[in-house]
Amino acid sequence: MKKILTLMLVLVMGISLAACGSDKNAKDDTDDKTIDKLSIAFVPSRDPEEIITATEPLKELLKAELTEQGYDVNKVEITVGTNYEAVGEALSAGTTDIGLIPGGTYVLYDDGAEVILTATRAGLSLDSDDPAEWNKNKPTEKSEVQANSYRALLIAGPSEKGQALAEKVNNGEKLTFDDLDNVNWNVMSSSSPAGYIYPALWLDENFGKTITDLSKVVQADSYGSAFARLATGQTDVLVTYADARIDFEDKWTSEFGRSTTIWDETNVIGVMPAIYNDTVSVSKNSEIMNDDLKAALQKAFINIGNSEEGKAVIAIYSHDGYQEAKDSDYDNERKAQKLVQELSSN
Repeated sequence: MKKILTLMLVLVMGISLAACGSDKNAKDDTDDKTIDKLSIAFVPSRDPEEIITATEPLKELLKAELTEQGYDVNKVEITVGTNYEAVGEALSAGTTDIGLIPGGTYVLYDDGAEVILTATRAGLSLDSDDPAEWNKNKPTEKSEVQANSYRALLIAGPSEKGQALAEKVNNGEKLTFDDLDNVNWNVMSSSSPAGYIYPALWLDENFGKTITDLSKVVQADSYGSAFARLATGQTDVLVTYADARIDFEDKWTSEFGRSTTIWDETNVIGVMPAIYNDTVSVSKNSEIMNDDLKAALQKAFINIGNSEEGKAVIAIYSHDGYQEAKDSDYDNERKAQKLVQELSSN
């Protein structure tokens, strides 16, 4: 009888402990899905205030999508980095959880960042390697076809030197490095694919030179300021993503002081190879990031990109949606980065 009572007591205690353990696990699971603050950082490819205003609705959209997946997010914080590198560094340090960054920035900081999504964009009415074709078929327009890559262009502005280069290209003449070295360039930071990396590769492939070999180079903090300089003639050429003139068409006359359209006053004088689209990357060193949250964020951003309200928000970056990505998607970008670094060190 005593043995039976002892066995029953042990059994009861075991059940009690199991119940306690189950309660603890349930509590831990709940804690894992309770997030006090989720931070998102954007790169300054547009005016920072414009980005902050346009992406404000993303906070509630993302919270709602994560709620559907069992997450309780108290606050979504959105910031814009002072430059591209600042966002990469924040991801590496774990001071921001999510970064919307170009592929070039991602591969520079992939020790502390992990890509989870690639943006899709509307394609363009042109995709030619010949700059004269872009000029014959202006204005460039959006296409219904979705694309996971884009072009970078070397664009000449309304200055006398810029117009002279455009005339040469449109007459079917080949530019020389001396032609390009004789004008004022506007580039972006060294991790920008369209604003630095692929133009450097283009210079190497065509002239055996790179951006650091140019005599007159100005680095802009945003494409907006780059186009403003081009409009005033402070610079003669700039490198940018292929649909940038669509984005800055209105500002060309309303804010940058021009009386003629951007299509009449600018011309393409160089076309870069296709560049893989922007990433949604997460921090490997974020305190809240884990595999479950990464999967939830993938689903959330894809759903946001598929909704009309969401499309209106992500249009600030010319994103139309998102698809799942993997690290190897950006292997070609790594090759580009390696070449740029080799060229810069010579």
